[in-house]
Amino acid sequence: MLPNKKQQTFALISRRYTPSVIQSLATIADFLQGAGHIVIYEQETAQGAAIPGVASMPLDELANIATAAIVVGGDGTMLGIGRRLAPYNVPLIGINHGRLGFMADIPLDRMIPVLSDMLEGKYVTERRILLDGAILREEQTIHRAMAFNDIVISRGAGSGMIELSVEVDGHFMYSQRSDGLIISTPTGSTAYALSAGGPLLHPSLSGIGLAAIAPHALSNRPIVVPDSSEILVEIVEARFPTINFDSQSFASVHNGDCLLVRRSKCEVTFIHPKGWSYYDTLRDKLGWNESGQGNSLGSDG
Repeated sequence: MLPNKKQQTFALISRRYTPSVIQSLATIADFLQGAGHIVIYEQETAQGAAIPGVASMPLDELANIATAAIVVGGDGTMLGIGRRLAPYNVPLIGINHGRLGFMADIPLDRMIPVLSDMLEGKYVTERRILLDGAILREEQTIHRAMAFNDIVISRGAGSGMIELSVEVDGHFMYSQRSDGLIISTPTGSTAYALSAGGPLLHPSLSGIGLAAIAPHALSNRPIVVPDSSEILVEIVEARFPTINFDSQSFASVHNGDCLLVRRSKCEVTFIHPKGWSYYDTLRDKLGWNESGQGNSLGSDG
């Protein structure tokens, strides 16, 4: 993918245009060009960052020629760009200019040394699944979108709960009354699903998580189903229900509408620094005890 000495083309992308981000973009471009590679700014990035004298191109055109995309920003930027590049199989390198950095995992103060190592073939790759969601009304598709993190059915702005009926592979699983339902990829298990009490899923797992938001019945627990599953959720009763995809694409729906969720045919490849570990990321971002001497269930007493 990267480990060769031939000239390669890198897409440089951001959705933040503060002076520090613009400086980071320029530093990366100078480094890659100095190493003999081609750097092309995604068109919107070039306009927002106001960088003169640098080639730019619309993302869908750039995706056809880029070896990899370097994304400077936070996880939200990675989500949006990941969805758009997934059909082109362009791998992503994330430079963390945000806060958490579950996906954009290269720190600013290490970006040039890490990129230098990557050009020498010192990196690891990882593939992540996406979800394809279709909203059905009277068996006709009225909206379709992909999700990298999750698809969320919510009660919307109205008071009261939403009532849902859930089937998996044609088998009735449960009815629930709640504030909503989160259907997440393993990537999304550290996002909204985690806040709703869902399990952490390692990105290599072939599973899709379902977690109710504030369920009326406490017995309604999160569940993980195979990612080969076809999940059908009917909106039985709600006042102003909505469905969102990664909190970046929204659709208003009606009682009787259904959401059909399958694993997408597209995947996203991440390029991580050599030695990267998902467990290191969890420990760092979630503040897990590093010494192994924290609270335990047992007692020596």
